[in-house]
Amino acid sequence: MLKKLLITGATGNLGAVCRERLKPIAETIRLSDRPGADLGQAAPHEELVPCDLGDKAAVEALVEGCDGIVHMGGQSVEANWDTVRNANIDGVFHLYEGARKSSVKPRIIFASSNHAIGYYKQTQRLDANSTPRPDGLYGVSKVFGEAMASMYHDKYGIETASVRIGSCFPEPKNHRMLSTWMSFDDFMQLIERVFMVPRLGCPIVYGASANGASWWDNREVAYLGWQPKDNAEQFRAKIDAEMDPPPADDVNALYQGGAFCGDGIHED
Repeated sequence: MLKKLLITGATGNLGAVCRERLKPIAETIRLSDRPGADLGQAAPHEELVPCDLGDKAAVEALVEGCDGIVHMGGQSVEANWDTVRNANIDGVFHLYEGARKSSVKPRIIFASSNHAIGYYKQTQRLDANSTPRPDGLYGVSKVFGEAMASMYHDKYGIETASVRIGSCFPEPKNHRMLSTWMSFDDFMQLIERVFMVPRLGCPIVYGASANGASWWDNREVAYLGWQPKDNAEQFRAKIDAEMDPPPADDVNALYQGGAFCGDGIHED
C-alpha cells in the first residue's frame, strides 16, 4: 500500500473516479486541482491542496512526500498554445522536478493520450515502439510529457507509466470509440497494477479495454499483469441504432485521433 498518493486534476471526470475508487491503495490521498476548483470536503484519509501547475514552487511542494502520483491534471483537450503550455508543458516539467527533489521518490502514472499518435490511420495497428504522430498542440504536449518521463527515468530512476488513454467513459459514445474505449474498471485495475509491480520502468501503455476492434497492441507491457476485461463490442448495436457511422472519407473514420485531426490551430 502507498503511504501518500497524489491525484492531480481531481475535479475532472477521471480524477473524480480515481478519488472514489483508489482509496484502498493508499493510506492518504492528496487531491489537487487548479485554484478555485471545487474539491469539496476532505474525508479523513484525504488532503486537499489547490495548485496551479504553472507555479513551479507550488508544484514542488505539492509533490513532496508522495510515493505515488496519478497525474490527471492539465489541459485535457485542444486549446491555444498558452493554455496548453502552462499546464501540459511547464506543468509537466514542474511535476518531474518536484519528483526529483522530493524526499520520497514517487512512481508516476502520466495521463498521456491517443492524440499523441492520432495521425495514424485506423487501418494501422500500433505498439509501444510506434513513432508518435500527434494530431494537434494537445497531442504534442502529451508527446512532450512522455519524453520528460523517459528522460527523468534514464537520468534519475523515476518510474512512470505513460498511459495513452483512448476514450474513458462509462460507455463508448460513437463508432470510433468502439476501438478506443476504456472502462473505468479496466483503468482502475491498470493503475493498481502500475503501483503493485516490483519494477515498472518507463513503459508506454495503450489505455483501452479488450475491444474487438482495437488498433493497439500492449504486448510490450505484459509484465504489468494487466488484463482488461471489458469489450466495447457490447455497445455496438446500441451505437448503430443511435447514429450512422461516419463517411469513409471523414476524419473520424480515417484517423485514430478522429476529429482532432480535422481541427486547426487554436489562436487567442
